[in-house]
Amino acid sequence: MAGQNQGRGNRSNNLVVPQANAALQQLKYEAAQELGVSIPQDGYMGNYTSRETGSLGGYITKRLVQMAEQQLSGRSNM
Repeated sequence: MAGQNQGRGNRSNNLVVPQANAALQQLKYEAAQELGVSIPQDGYMGNYTSRETGSLGGYITKRLVQMAEQQLSGRSNM
């Protein structure tokens, strides 16, 4: 269990749809690029400030909500 979350910190949340992991990773890199936050190759973000990681997480959440709203309204622009 010690090496289970390697490179992802002490994360305990699990994806409901594990197959969505690649799409979420792509969204993370796109959001980071748009916000000017560079993500290290190893994925470890422990050296980043709460402001940087929080803005990235908030932006990703905002994008996910927008995508869901578009799907629900029938305007799927993905």
